[in-house]
Amino acid sequence: MERLFDLLHLAFRQREAIYRVGRLFSSLFGGGFSLKKAAAVIIAFFEMFGSVLFDLPLTPAGEELNLDGYSLVFCDEFEGDSLDESAWFSRGEGPRRNGANCGSQIKVENGNLVITCEYLEDGEFGPGWYAGAAALRQKYKNGYFEIKCKCNDGGEFWSAFWIQADNPYDHELSRGGVGGAELDIFEAPYGGEKNPLLRNGVTQTIHCNGGDDDAERIDSRMVGIFKGKNIYDEYNTYGLKWTEDEYIFYINGVETARSSFASGVSEEEETVIVSLEIPDEITHDKDFTSQFVVDYVKIWQEQ
Repeated sequence: MERLFDLLHLAFRQREAIYRVGRLFSSLFGGGFSLKKAAAVIIAFFEMFGSVLFDLPLTPAGEELNLDGYSLVFCDEFEGDSLDESAWFSRGEGPRRNGANCGSQIKVENGNLVITCEYLEDGEFGPGWYAGAAALRQKYKNGYFEIKCKCNDGGEFWSAFWIQADNPYDHELSRGGVGGAELDIFEAPYGGEKNPLLRNGVTQTIHCNGGDDDAERIDSRMVGIFKGKNIYDEYNTYGLKWTEDEYIFYINGVETARSSFASGVSEEEETVIVSLEIPDEITHDKDFTSQFVVDYVKIWQEQ
């Protein structure tokens, strides 16, 4: 089967879409028949073709999130009128890609963290496009990390929630991710898509270096493209359970994928980041603006 997949040049996420049909079918008859399971098999079957042929997103169909044995160790529901600077800092101040990150683009209002992208003639780093990234001062290793948010709508900027090691792209230090990885819990890059089948999709990805002999090439695995629910108008949750053995990704409390790519999970403490990302190329008119709205960020760890 893998040889056939290689001949067809299928990505990991597309292969997983095929395997998912088999897993759900086995569960339908091996774990007790139900109409809900039967419906999941039918949906997975048709979505498999959409993934293989057009790289379309899949409906989350794994196990429901279970946090038995975990305790909440961090919670920010963004009450008040300013960011808690004892917990957060503005990350990456200055030029980034085709714009700049700036703390002035990060606000707390109406019980939400709000990050705005816009063009500023009088911006801190000169005229240009601005957005922002908020990062936790305390680093974490292992646990369950979750955000509840509305993604920014439209255009080329995209919302993201991710965990970053100090040296995920250094071949010798990352060691295939064991010495540190970038864990993209979710990115929402399809806000400008007109195709409704793709527009509500988000990507979930692992990046590192040292997984092979090519020191210049970043090792990446997009574990999948998955559907949220009206992600620009409604709050969705996106989560990652980082265990000693693997990373398990979730959307709205349902497992989407799991992986230990490339050489195993990170053994390093890493930084948790909420960001509105700036694209390499921006074609918007200067009056374009968009906002990433976050209801909460929470972290649980095993006790």
